[in-house]
Amino acid sequence: METILIVDDDLNLCMLLAEELSAIGYNTSYVTSADAALEFIAREHIDLMLLDLKMPGKDGFDVLRELKIKNVLFKVIVLTAYADVVSAMEAARMGATDFISKPYDFDELIITIRKVLQKDL
Repeated sequence: METILIVDDDLNLCMLLAEELSAIGYNTSYVTSADAALEFIAREHIDLMLLDLKMPGKDGFDVLRELKIKNVLFKVIVLTAYADVVSAMEAARMGATDFISKPYDFDELIITIRKVLQKDL
């Protein structure tokens, strides 16, 4: 069973996504800040991170930057309300595997998660 970490400053979204993904068989955890995400991945194994770009304090780009510096290997899907081509290109350059706009369609998200988890790193 793959493990997904949800990183978003919206606690309600985190809880909803965790519940939805758990219901279809994923092991899920969530944190509501970039710092908490970096602490979590330092001690826990994950297969995929769903990462919001815009958060107070450190943002999703800071997380991607840290992952790249530390050469941490897992897949990242950026999930953000601030979707634009420039952000998507920058996130991909920094190591994000895919990019989904909020509000998201759950079926589309699941298809993307399955596709991303099948890709080689």
